[in-house]
Amino acid sequence: MTSLLGHDEQGHTLLAAARSGRLHHGWILSGPRGIGKASFARAMALRLLAEAAGPAILGEGLDVPQDHPIRRLFEAEAHPDYAELFCLEKDSGTARNITVDQIRGLQRLIQSAPSMSTRRIVVIDSADDLERGAANALLKNLEEPPADMLFLLVSHAPGRLLPTIRSRCRTMRFEPLSDEALRTVLRATDEALSPAELDALVRAGEGSPGKALRYAGLGIADMEQALAAIAADGDPGNRQRLILAKALASKTARPRYEAFLERAPAFIASAARQRRGAALGQALDHWEAARQLASGAIILSLEPGAVVFELAGHVAALAR
Repeated sequence: MTSLLGHDEQGHTLLAAARSGRLHHGWILSGPRGIGKASFARAMALRLLAEAAGPAILGEGLDVPQDHPIRRLFEAEAHPDYAELFCLEKDSGTARNITVDQIRGLQRLIQSAPSMSTRRIVVIDSADDLERGAANALLKNLEEPPADMLFLLVSHAPGRLLPTIRSRCRTMRFEPLSDEALRTVLRATDEALSPAELDALVRAGEGSPGKALRYAGLGIADMEQALAAIAADGDPGNRQRLILAKALASKTARPRYEAFLERAPAFIASAARQRRGAALGQALDHWEAARQLASGAIILSLEPGAVVFELAGHVAALAR
């Protein structure tokens, strides 16, 4: 399977079902946000459409040759037998939901004969964003799907979907990527990443390429090095804490400050996992305090330098 996606077993399952003629018409692709479910859905859609239309593709992965005519149509967003729904961009920003009008807009694809082969595919990213009317409209299509119609519903929280939608689909679970697979994705995204930054992004991503890439370019490795130094000796004299607070307090450092709000509690949690007894209890107390401070810092408009200094103080307590 394609190493970029890192979900080989899921790809093999769907491809085998399609080739056998027993592919169910609706699938919920479930798992944590940012681990590549939507990328998988698009890659699977392209592969199935290309195989159905020809010419034949060698290999068992999801990769489709660059010069394949279906790939060119797909990447130009011009394939007549494919539709993808997501929250639309508006003047005020991204819409909160996928609307009932967007679902109704699928009727042209659903009611007309396929153009390039016998197969038609709809990807919804994500089904969690369907407004109530849209979910009910989608349900009607899932209840009586046309032949060779495939719905791939990306979902980060399938428990929130209508039970009737879940009952008409099969659920395929996606797990966070292994460190090795995540490292491959990050290298492919940016070959210039230093080994230290790559290691830091892998740790920060926790199996999620989307999460790791949010930290790219923010100096996560330097941030972790500073936290490790503070935790090692407790930062007597507060020198390291003051340097860190000053570096993250300016308006231009806002993206790095927001990353620090996430990484400082995570650093304490990681240290807590290595402890036992009273030391574990103390580390967990500092983690909870740091988590609460970080979660409220933006909402309460707390002064960034003061927040960074206090969070670093909880990290320094690990030395005791």
